[in-house]
Amino acid sequence: MFPRRASSTLYRKVTTVARFEQVRARILNYHRVFGVRTDSYKGVRHGHGKLCEQIRCLACSSMRSSDLAKDEEVIEGTLDRHQFQAETRQLLDIVAKSLYSEKEVFIREVISNASDALERLRCLQATGEQVDESHPMEIRISTDNASGTITLQDFGSGMSREEMIENLGTIAHSGTKAFLSQFENRSDGASLIGQFGVGFYSTFMVARSVTVYSRSCIPGAKGYVWMSDGSGSYDIAEAVNVERGTKVVIHLKDEEQRYADKTVVEGVIQRYSNFVGFPIFLNGQQVNTIQALWMLPPKDVSQSQHEEFYKFIADAYDTPRYHLHFATDAPLNVRALFYIPQMLPEMFGSQIVEPGVNLYSRRVLIQPKARGILPDWMRFVKGVVDSEDIPLNLSRELLQQTEVIRKLRMILTSRLLKFLGDEAKKDRKKYEKFFNDCGLYFRGGLVSAEDDYQKEELAKLFRFESSFERPGVTTSLPDYVSRMKPNQQNIYFLCSTSREVAEMSPYLEPVKAQAMEVLLSYNPYDDSVLSLLPKFGGKTVVSVENYLAKSDDKYKQPDNPNSLPLEQAESLATWLKQTLGPGKVKEVKVSGRLSTHPAMLTTPEMSTARSITRGTAHTDGLGGYLQATLEINPSHPIMRQLSETKEKDRQLAALVAEQVYDNALIAAGLMVDPRRMLTRLNDLLLKTLNKE
Repeated sequence: MFPRRASSTLYRKVTTVARFEQVRARILNYHRVFGVRTDSYKGVRHGHGKLCEQIRCLACSSMRSSDLAKDEEVIEGTLDRHQFQAETRQLLDIVAKSLYSEKEVFIREVISNASDALERLRCLQATGEQVDESHPMEIRISTDNASGTITLQDFGSGMSREEMIENLGTIAHSGTKAFLSQFENRSDGASLIGQFGVGFYSTFMVARSVTVYSRSCIPGAKGYVWMSDGSGSYDIAEAVNVERGTKVVIHLKDEEQRYADKTVVEGVIQRYSNFVGFPIFLNGQQVNTIQALWMLPPKDVSQSQHEEFYKFIADAYDTPRYHLHFATDAPLNVRALFYIPQMLPEMFGSQIVEPGVNLYSRRVLIQPKARGILPDWMRFVKGVVDSEDIPLNLSRELLQQTEVIRKLRMILTSRLLKFLGDEAKKDRKKYEKFFNDCGLYFRGGLVSAEDDYQKEELAKLFRFESSFERPGVTTSLPDYVSRMKPNQQNIYFLCSTSREVAEMSPYLEPVKAQAMEVLLSYNPYDDSVLSLLPKFGGKTVVSVENYLAKSDDKYKQPDNPNSLPLEQAESLATWLKQTLGPGKVKEVKVSGRLSTHPAMLTTPEMSTARSITRGTAHTDGLGGYLQATLEINPSHPIMRQLSETKEKDRQLAALVAEQVYDNALIAAGLMVDPRRMLTRLNDLLLKTLNKE
């Protein structure tokens, strides 16, 4: 490109000494601007085969001839200089210095423009337009460490002189967008990136100067060259030996010479442009060999292809347990391919789990590990989302938080939730294993859900054991609702450490006596998480502890002859309240809801009470704050014996009362430190042995 080739042949006929000096001065000036060294030398033929009488371009002698970017262009005629407008120069400065977060994205931008040009040519061919079809539909890139250049060439639609001035001379002009407007009503459409001007000018982040050769695909079109160092003007002239399409030659700044290295460029291509829909050759070798599976019909992708692609996109070694591949055009254009790994990242590990989905637009990477397109709790999901409708900022890097993004997130989230629900029906055991492995993420999603609808949709995927099922068999909230009694208004749940402990809970006993089903959870977080799910299926979700605390329980003298008479039972309740004191209980009442347990502790919000006690050293003094009520069972032998003992041995009765209270704390999950009971237990044992 210029200056390696064109500068040495600006004027091929030198007939006078004066003309020679004039030409030499101009060439030296171009070489100074474009960073190429020159010296005088006679009789040297350059790579383009034209004899330069008195001037040797050292850059030409370092050129390599290859298939990927042949340098045969020759400038003909006079260079026509144009000035950028003031606002264009200002925008150019912004683009070159501060618009992009990473300089390497200039490669992505130029490749995207090349892909656009090839797509444009394919669209013209589809419409029956007469076009030059003498070259393959591909992108060629070459790097040259010796001359410090990187060249990117496509054989697409190319540009005329007017289009070069319009597209390259106006920084914010979108030649692609203007072209697409001609075909906006066509059903086949064209897959184009757009914003050619802005993307092209990203090259000036790394370039000392840029030369562009282009020839329109229209048969018989002439070729042209465009040159600029980005300082405020550009030159344009007719050129010969220009192939169809566009070739961009970037002369790198001294501090950006790494982009003339093949390994560096290959890494950038694989990071951003690996799935561009046309072959990309780097120094003669194709580098984008992995197929963009998400663009294929789901039925055309095999399981082995999914496994290989998952390992590539997720940088993983396992195989996915689930995959979801779908495409939709309404309400947004979306192509998505999601994978759920076998090995899930630790949610509360030492490392922050980043989002696992990459965002593409027309196969070009826009944002790796993109935030905002899926809820944060779904960060275990790996895969790709590709959409033509996403709103990007000028640098095509950052998402704009708009209604479109919220709609996209809603579409993707809904599809994933529906997919998991379907998988749960297909293979119950497999899904239960998945939920056990991934339950913490789901619980985090329920806590952070934006509205009750999202909570309810997510809650459908939760799994619990049931008091109506044998241990190990799980059920869902929809299944529970389908089994509810006609007049039942509540969905009951109980959190415990295990099925065995749950079965022994005093809170399960009264509800089971009413033949009500209770969902059993053994996850320590569900106590708080499920309290944030107020409704499901029009029914109130409530823990059995809260239900018992708020339900009406007026004790009546039972027919059981072993039960304390009502007067004695109430007297015992009064004595217990005085003995325990207001620091432990607000109220003690006689209950008829218990049968096998001597007492239980109720409080209006048990999950809140547990949260409070976890942050304290002990529960003394919290009774009034927690609104704790001790319910006693007048039919239980301990209560009957305690009623007599309080009259005979007040010291022993007080020890028993304290132990009954602590036992109730343990059953409620409110005991902070059970070691505090040891002295009392030892005293009780001693008194028991002494009576023997």
